[in-house]
Amino acid sequence: MAEMIVKSKVKEAIKAIDPEMRVNPEFYDALEAELKVLVEKAVKRAKDEGKKTLYPRHV
Repeated sequence: MAEMIVKSKVKEAIKAIDPEMRVNPEFYDALEAELKVLVEKAVKRAKDEGKKTLYPRHV
């Protein structure tokens, strides 16, 4: 699966919350893994409903 996050945008979001927070490079891998799981679950929920389109309720 392709990389789903943009590291610079994640870092920008973190800095907006806490300008002093730093990001360990391994954080991005963990975040990517969590996002992959979230997307896979959403796809399964949509398929279980017979849908071919993801909606917010699938998250």
